[in-house]
Amino acid sequence: MNRVRSILVVDDDAAMREMIVSLLEEQGFRASGCGGADAALESLREQPADAVLSDIRMPGKSGLDLLGEIRELRPEVPVVLMTAFGSIDSAVEAMRAGAFDYVTKPFKKDEVLVVLERAFERAALEEENTRLRRAVDRTTSFGDLIGASPAMREIFALVRKIASSRSTVLVTGESGTGKDVLARTIHFTGSAGEAAFVPVNCTAIPEGLLESELFGHVRGSFTGAHTTKRGLFEVADGGTLFLDEIGDMGPSLQGKLLRVLQDGEIRSVGGTQPIKVNVRVIAATNKDLRKEMDEGRFRRDLFYRLNVIPIHIPPLRERPEDVPLLAEAFLRKHATDRRMTLSPAALQKLMGCAFEGNARELENLVERAIALCDGPELEPEDLPLPENEAGAASTGEPLARAAAQRQMTLRELEDLYVDEILRQTGGNKVRAARILGIDRRTLYRRRERETRRLHPVTEEEIAQEA
Repeated sequence: MNRVRSILVVDDDAAMREMIVSLLEEQGFRASGCGGADAALESLREQPADAVLSDIRMPGKSGLDLLGEIRELRPEVPVVLMTAFGSIDSAVEAMRAGAFDYVTKPFKKDEVLVVLERAFERAALEEENTRLRRAVDRTTSFGDLIGASPAMREIFALVRKIASSRSTVLVTGESGTGKDVLARTIHFTGSAGEAAFVPVNCTAIPEGLLESELFGHVRGSFTGAHTTKRGLFEVADGGTLFLDEIGDMGPSLQGKLLRVLQDGEIRSVGGTQPIKVNVRVIAATNKDLRKEMDEGRFRRDLFYRLNVIPIHIPPLRERPEDVPLLAEAFLRKHATDRRMTLSPAALQKLMGCAFEGNARELENLVERAIALCDGPELEPEDLPLPENEAGAASTGEPLARAAAQRQMTLRELEDLYVDEILRQTGGNKVRAARILGIDRRTLYRRRERETRRLHPVTEEEIAQEA
């Protein structure tokens, strides 16, 4: 037997309020009325309602003010706003503030009843989704890792086995697949989870300074060394040192890192005494280290020291079943001030995307859609995929295959992808370099070279400069 739904009607016009309460009771609802926002909030604290139907223009606190406070007090309660002064602006403002819907007085009986029924259906669906999400989360997440694909389940199982081990781990995968998330999950799942987790991006620190950052230095050991400084190996003692982008570490530093892994001790820059450290090293790279070894850019002995426990994270395009779970997680992460959902059509559109930037690109797309969407549900039109990805999504072909059909050169394909990532990030070269998995300076040089190619300096311009 279905339970009777309760509706709280808020209107400073007593005659209008009583008429609406009577109308709702005739339809089998349990309805009650309040003459203002403060009385409504007090009523909700004492007896929660299944929905609120509130006027916008009221003395003191407006219906929009009431909506904001209900979102904090009872975020699960749908609010429908009504006004005799309907306008597009107030409707948009109400929806952005989190109202379920908006009706204009005088309204027909069937109009408001249809809106309320839809509100109850949405509330019931969200309640069921929440229940299912909790059940799903127990089987599709591990720490901050999320996934339902066989590959991710294998990673979950491996992390459980190795979490309390002190063996070195090498995480590989394309940029944006979540290598840093995996490293944190390994650390905080294990017995050393209370100890320090120290991340280091090997491309973010110039090689000349990276040695000092890792091993520390003594005062006066080089110009600018005004004080003695502990290295990050010492800071991470007893815990985990995460060396991200290890494939970009220079040859000299690779040899020094190898000695640390072999001997369990470091020597600070300018220091004379070795310092014992007990640190678990997790390294990560988006490069093919075996190829780097064959071409002489990465030490073979260091590779085998790092590759004790290898973990590879497949790209998102190879595990499309993880896209809905990740999209929902990013939706919850970024839609902090309102309740939002993804429509089935929007999820289908996302699952058809190649996501060359992997989970990071998906997160950026969801975050942008939330910022631009006015309603409570993301629809396909709220997810403007790049033209090349939209084409790939509709045909089922990734960017590389589409480029091959057009017989593009490798440089043309690379330039196309770099341009697209820059467009997605709004020209933010720091974010673009992170997605592309290259050093920011490399991206700057590449763009400068491309600018010179497209816009060569003329003899006249050279003369003007002179």
